Amino acid sequence: MSKPVIDIAIGLLLHHGKVLVGWREAKQHQGNKYEFPGGKVESGESPEDACRREIYEEVGIGIKQWYAFDRIQHEYEDIIVYLHLFYAYVPDDLLTLIQQPWTWYHRDQLMQLNFPKANDTILQRLFWSHFIKIGDKLSEFQPHADSLFYWRVDAEQFQRDVLHTYSADDLTKLILNDEHYQQLSDDLKPLIKTLHLKQHQLMQFKKGDLELGKRYIAACHDLVALQHAEQIGCEAVFVSPIQPTQTHPHTKALGWTQLEEWSKQSQVLVFALGGLHPNDLAQAQLHGAYGIAGIRNF
Repeated sequence: MSKPVIDIAIGLLLHHGKVLVGWREAKQHQGNKYEFPGGKVESGESPEDACRREIYEEVGIGIKQWYAFDRIQHEYEDIIVYLHLFYAYVPDDLLTLIQQPWTWYHRDQLMQLNFPKANDTILQRLFWSHFIKIGDKLSEFQPHADSLFYWRVDAEQFQRDVLHTYSADDLTKLILNDEHYQQLSDDLKPLIKTLHLKQHQLMQFKKGDLELGKRYIAACHDLVALQHAEQIGCEAVFVSPIQPTQTHPHTKALGWTQLEEWSKQSQVLVFALGGLHPNDLAQAQLHGAYGIAGIRNF
């Protein structure tokens, strides 16, 4: 006997590094577990319309600007669910309208909460390490370290076949530029979860151009680029240079004050970059960054 199939629309609500989470009652399917707001897609309703409706009914706020996050199929013992995921940033003026018992959690806390099994992929994508190491040699990539690794390499030095030597779990911690990602074989592409955009690449993209199911981090050297990254659906950005660097000694450093001002004008996760050391994380977070990135000092 075939299992029933249910289409579910889920809305991931984000606010400056936090995610809105609720609790499923015992009588519900997969009860006594944490959940993201959402519900069943009704007949004749698009998944995005269902998401918008469910958020209004369950959370109490209406949000117009939504971004496609992912589509996930998961089979339980009794049913098959298709999760249609969207995300949106909650502005400050809507915070007081959010109904109880929804609660904000830092991304670091999500992996310790008991969610239904179908949410594993969502949780892995929402969690970002606070550290990103940048290097042009893949030998510097340490998959078991508490950091992501952006393999920043010239086109002529990019050797895609070496990626086959890493496990699927290892590759979840690797960041590739979109240009290099497009050169990968069909078996490798699903294993790369995070893509990088240089600023000139970023400015060529518009909302709807980003590949579904991938998370994007973009290089931003000015406020226009930072705001554009949020508008098209990038989840994180490198803001640089914060401090003077050896590689660009004549480039004016932004400084901590500028970082804080820019961070207040965007809700994407900001990774401070340029002349920083891992010990600078607390200072960066004090000025609005989520994490820090570096080359030599990392």
